[in-house]
Amino acid sequence: MKQKQPIVVAVSGASGSAYTIRLLQVLLRSGCNVELIVSEAARQVLRQESESEFPSDLHDDQQWRSLICANPLNVIPGVAPIEAEQLSGSLAVHSLRDFSAGIASGSYQTRGMVVCPCSTGTLAALATGTSTNLIHRAADVHLKERRKLILVPRETPVSRVTLSNMLTVTDAGAVVLPAMPGFYHQPQSIADLVDFVVARICDQLRVDHQLSRRWGSQDG
Repeated sequence: MKQKQPIVVAVSGASGSAYTIRLLQVLLRSGCNVELIVSEAARQVLRQESESEFPSDLHDDQQWRSLICANPLNVIPGVAPIEAEQLSGSLAVHSLRDFSAGIASGSYQTRGMVVCPCSTGTLAALATGTSTNLIHRAADVHLKERRKLILVPRETPVSRVTLSNMLTVTDAGAVVLPAMPGFYHQPQSIADLVDFVVARICDQLRVDHQLSRRWGSQDG
């Protein structure tokens, strides 16, 4: 069943394209409506981590869905390509500079937002309220409207400045969910590790999934 209110997914310039692609696969296969923002740095990261790119045409739905389905150059090793027909949710892609987008306003209703991965620069912008692009503005909106905002940093080691910024955004209402896969489910592939993190994101968004075995479960 499709959800009327969309989930905002933002991609900033930290390593972790596999998390991004897998999250989009899961949300769209679950029938979620997704509003996507991709930074220029995120485009560079995907080029570095695979032999593919985010489409330049923001409105070419077929190209975007093909990228999400194809798992280019095994961005997620162990996950086979999927059929476009399986992505039952809708996808809208916004320019990083388009402040006229609905998600730039608190009057536009959403189910929540996730920045995956979240660079330390994006984290700093949110902690200090220096909104200079649509990712920052949409996240600011979710904070002020007291809606779910999930930030997925992928950085190590972490400086005192970054730790302070994490505490600041947490105090403001965000959920800091570092890309730290667990091992109690006995992962057999990189795909299992990716799914562990994506599963935690989906839990926060209240999106049903069967991505990984839960602690105490006898299944899987």
